[in-house]
Amino acid sequence: MLRRGEKRLLSVLAFAATQAAIAVAQSRPVDERHAPRFEITFDVGVCGQPYAGRVFVLLSTGETAWPLAVSRWFQPEPFFAQEVQHWRPGESLVLDPRKCVGYPGGLDDLPPGQYGAQAVMVLNRWSHRVVNVPGNGYSGVVTFKHDPQKPPTVRLRITATLPRFDFKDTKILKYVEVKSDSLTRFYGHDVYLKAAVKLPATYQPDSDRQYPTLYIIPGFGGTVAEARFMFSMFPFDDAGLELVSVYLDSDCPAGHHVYADSANNGPWGRALVTELIPHLEKKFRLIQHVDARYLTGHSSGGWSSLWLQITYPDVFGGVWSTSPDPVDFHAFQWVDIYDAGANVFFDSDGKERMVGRHGPFAQLTVRQMSDVEAVFGRGGQLYSFQAVFSPRSSDGRPQFLYDLRTGRVNPKAAEAWRKYDICHILESGWPTLGPKLEGKLHVLCGDADTFFLERAVHRLRDTLKRLDSDAQVELIPGAGHMLPPSVYERIGRQIAEHFERRYVEPRNK
Repeated sequence: MLRRGEKRLLSVLAFAATQAAIAVAQSRPVDERHAPRFEITFDVGVCGQPYAGRVFVLLSTGETAWPLAVSRWFQPEPFFAQEVQHWRPGESLVLDPRKCVGYPGGLDDLPPGQYGAQAVMVLNRWSHRVVNVPGNGYSGVVTFKHDPQKPPTVRLRITATLPRFDFKDTKILKYVEVKSDSLTRFYGHDVYLKAAVKLPATYQPDSDRQYPTLYIIPGFGGTVAEARFMFSMFPFDDAGLELVSVYLDSDCPAGHHVYADSANNGPWGRALVTELIPHLEKKFRLIQHVDARYLTGHSSGGWSSLWLQITYPDVFGGVWSTSPDPVDFHAFQWVDIYDAGANVFFDSDGKERMVGRHGPFAQLTVRQMSDVEAVFGRGGQLYSFQAVFSPRSSDGRPQFLYDLRTGRVNPKAAEAWRKYDICHILESGWPTLGPKLEGKLHVLCGDADTFFLERAVHRLRDTLKRLDSDAQVELIPGAGHMLPPSVYERIGRQIAEHFERRYVEPRNK
């Protein structure tokens, strides 16, 4: 049974299957005679009560023997989803071609060929990763050959759950969970703020020495489970500054909450500043001063870090944002969302807009990505933007910026997004923000960003120059979305210099 808070969560965040059907199937006629028959059961050991939620069948066509391992965002293989109610252990569920939704088409549109199939039932609802997430039930892989003239019956039995990540502390790496009162009130059930803390080699439990802190915010999909690996990618320890690095967890059911307080995700920024940071500063002897707290982040984390710095200028002493998500909504990738007649899917010539421009990314259009996300129901990058930036509709869901069928932008939704438009916030609030942000803003982005994010950074640079800011906004020649290691080495040196100049030297005078 779902708890009251979880029912509310699904009502607010899960895009209903009927909405997905509008976006993907577009009310097309269904010919059940050509659809393969998927019969799915689950064991009582996976879920001991009647199940309500979304069930997936994932297919693979290549050499990958494990459909769960296939990337569904940028190289989507066929997959299908259906909302179910009161599904009991051992009871056979048959995917209904008229009720289930799929990508790139419905069950009856599946091309002939050899496939591997795997079933998943969503049991872990607290993650943007709807399918491949610890706690979800899954079946083994069944291979089959599909002939639309003689469609097969494929039986899938869900017998196991994906393993949970094993969080083990070491001498220098500590995992932290803090129950958030503000988020718990918002969601109606216990919600925890999570972080991975990396201590410097000189940190001793019996010492009274205090350290500055660098808060690192991961990009889309990042969680503390990747912290050990991600810490190795940031060579800040070589910069001559001994600090405590805190890798934050940005995961939530709608996607990346970006530590912005929002109508759909709740008060994540306030929870970080008023609940998690005070806890960490006491537990790990962190310097409780604005000029000893720093921010960095990449991609969605780059947007998050910049957002936190301008929203809480009296809390954080400097930000080094890399390849941030759009910081000016006049350049939301290639779309000016404020333009009359703006369209997310098509340009003014009717040509489809691409998600990116290199490798596999260039094979996916924005419209296709939107259709893929509609089958997932929630948690994708596009959906994540809606959950953060949009108000809540009367039906309890985020108000979408654009029409899922046509891509046309809703001007009312676009206007509501202004309160999260970083360039707009800086321009409109500069008389107050300017003095508080002096020496604190550093933004770096490749001038050939994979996702066209440099367009908004160009506008940010021009805006800050016009405001006579001392912000450092740099477009790195030839760099894509991932920046060269030398950039992070430079960031480490700049943070060390910043701490020495603004915290250490004033106290030594």
